[in-house]
Amino acid sequence: MKVAVQGCCHGKLDEIYEQIKSFEEKKDIKVDLLLIGGDFQAIRNQHDLQCMAVPDKYKALGGFHRYYEGEKVAPILTIVIGGNHEASNYMWELYHRGWLAPNIYYLGAAGCVRFNGLRIVGSSGIYNKAHYHIGHFERIPYDRSSIRSIYHTRAYDILKLSLLSTSSLPIDVFMSHDWPNTIEQHGDIERLLKQKPWFRKDLDKGELGSPPLMKLLMSLKPKRWFSAHMHVKFRAVVRHEHDSTDNKQLEEYHTQQKNGSSSEPTKESEFSETQFLALDKCGEYRLSLEILDIEPAIASSHHDGLSYDTDWLAISRALHPNLSLLSTATRLPTPAVLSSKLKKEMKWVVENIGTHKRISDVQQFCRTAPGEGRSENAAWNGQPLWYTNPQTEAFCEMLKIENKVNPPPTEESVLGTPLRKQI
Repeated sequence: MKVAVQGCCHGKLDEIYEQIKSFEEKKDIKVDLLLIGGDFQAIRNQHDLQCMAVPDKYKALGGFHRYYEGEKVAPILTIVIGGNHEASNYMWELYHRGWLAPNIYYLGAAGCVRFNGLRIVGSSGIYNKAHYHIGHFERIPYDRSSIRSIYHTRAYDILKLSLLSTSSLPIDVFMSHDWPNTIEQHGDIERLLKQKPWFRKDLDKGELGSPPLMKLLMSLKPKRWFSAHMHVKFRAVVRHEHDSTDNKQLEEYHTQQKNGSSSEPTKESEFSETQFLALDKCGEYRLSLEILDIEPAIASSHHDGLSYDTDWLAISRALHPNLSLLSTATRLPTPAVLSSKLKKEMKWVVENIGTHKRISDVQQFCRTAPGEGRSENAAWNGQPLWYTNPQTEAFCEMLKIENKVNPPPTEESVLGTPLRKQI
């Protein structure tokens, strides 16, 4: 499978797709999937710019709105995560996940999907110790503080990701905007410092990157890990120790595959090493895009196209009661409680949703805010309206959970903010 991997996007979708097209024509190949590592900037109109944490001189509409409005269609299935320069109001509409535009899928604050058998996990945002243990409290209109804290990763979302370690299935690709903390120790650190000498201060203090992400890397042991954010290309290899029982089961599984058996191993969630690749931001003469051959560790005819991950759906149901919208510290369940809940919710998901649910059967793209070309857009000043996103409603309905993110309004305002359903 040909997979294109892009670092920071910064709203330059046209340039990225053109670069891929040029590569396809030159090499006579077809790219199957594009992964974008954050700072995607899904800006639908001028008002969304007011919800992006960048200095005014760097605020630019970019090209996404043309894909949102339907003027253009992404030529390749594109899976994205969020960074620290986003239209955070739109990303919050799709906190759980959803289509930002036709053929452009956002993994949410944290998420896991399957594409043609490839298991892809993503973590949006960047780490900030001050906000790590609190809830997702930010609401429109954002102030100077909340417009930044909204993209800081939370312990709640990292806990959800960590529970993927209970799965019997391996993770082929993990995407994060932030780098895992100390990842530089597993690559050519001297070369990195020659390119980015100002990194040394953070490296000396052990503050470059996200400590929770490194814990995930060591526990989940994905085959590949892609990051962005630092605007530099950097490779590293993290080698893992394997449990002998896991190795034996892995060998037995591959033997069964050769003999025509379709059963899956009881435990094959770890690889012997994780190949880390960080890429630069989009721009001329920048090393921001790489095209790789990636095959799923476990081939599956049941996961043709983009589909939900069964383990992730069970995790989402199990932890949904703990999704906090408060600015205070979040209480999370103990491992013993989680173990019991996960077993219960996995049974529910298998019985009520199934194990190979296509995303397109549940979530379809729907415009909420007006695009840049719509006249309604010009009639409202300041930060944008608050919208209920039908995709979030559909996802919550599938799991039979409450939509805490943006439920349909029952009053004319919430916290003094005008409300609006989709257009």
